Amino acid sequence: MSGPTGPDPVLFLGLGAMGTPMATLLAGAGHDLLLRDVDEERARDLADRIGARAVGAAQVAEEAAAVRTVVLMLPDSAAVEAVLLGEGGLLALLTAGSTVVDMSSSRPASTVALAAAAGERGIAYVDAPVSGGVARAKDGSLAIMVGGSPDALAAVRPLLEVMGGDVTHVGEQPGAGHAMKALNNLLSAVGMAAASEVLSVGANFGLEPQVMLDVLNRSTGRNQATEVKFAKFVLSGAFDSGFGMRLMVKDLRTALELAHETGTPVPLAASCLEEWTAAGRSLPADADHTHIAAYVERRAGTELR
Repeated sequence: MSGPTGPDPVLFLGLGAMGTPMATLLAGAGHDLLLRDVDEERARDLADRIGARAVGAAQVAEEAAAVRTVVLMLPDSAAVEAVLLGEGGLLALLTAGSTVVDMSSSRPASTVALAAAAGERGIAYVDAPVSGGVARAKDGSLAIMVGGSPDALAAVRPLLEVMGGDVTHVGEQPGAGHAMKALNNLLSAVGMAAASEVLSVGANFGLEPQVMLDVLNRSTGRNQATEVKFAKFVLSGAFDSGFGMRLMVKDLRTALELAHETGTPVPLAASCLEEWTAAGRSLPADADHTHIAAYVERRAGTELR
């Protein structure tokens, strides 16, 4: 089967909560997909459902020569580095002229090093992390922040536009996309933690949480947490946005690392990381990031639901 970008298959690695709907959209758009995941049964099941092909660890080397584009949707930089540079790493298997698209939430410093290693082999490197959560991954409306050369972006833009409604080139410097993603999540985390504290203070005074939300969302204090997350995931008691607490803490550390590398004082961000780290330690390992509100509630001796 030939995809819109030509006959060469696209290798998609990482089929978690975000990767699964993203790969599903690519298959639906006619791309010839090879699917790889550490959970090989998950890859086979998804491949059967969407008309793709699953490849096990032993098959990657056989298929790599025909692959022109690799999409990575992995948990962190360590996973990306292992896939690209570890034993049987893809950078040693792909042919010159291929493109790696890292859509994971990776560390900018790691991305710079990986892009250099790819360039030495004639492989283009694009970092294209996403924002929008599982719901927007399913409907193809993700915001995608892209770092890399304009030519490399042009080559993969048709693929990215299947998954994202807003594809923005944020800079030619490798890691620009990952830097932007970390900074976005830092601001998102500040807003979520602050909204949790504001609503808890109001609840302890006697204000109704939903009334507070209604007022905030018509006033200057509104943010994405008050407008989108609180009613749906906190006041409902669902806490199931699809983005984990541990991943948010990881992204905050990445943002703080970037601040230190650039010599930028960020006292508010440092306090935010401290708050989220404490919340993560007190909650189950699989806690959703919206559980920050439950952590704040517990400390405040109140409940917003």
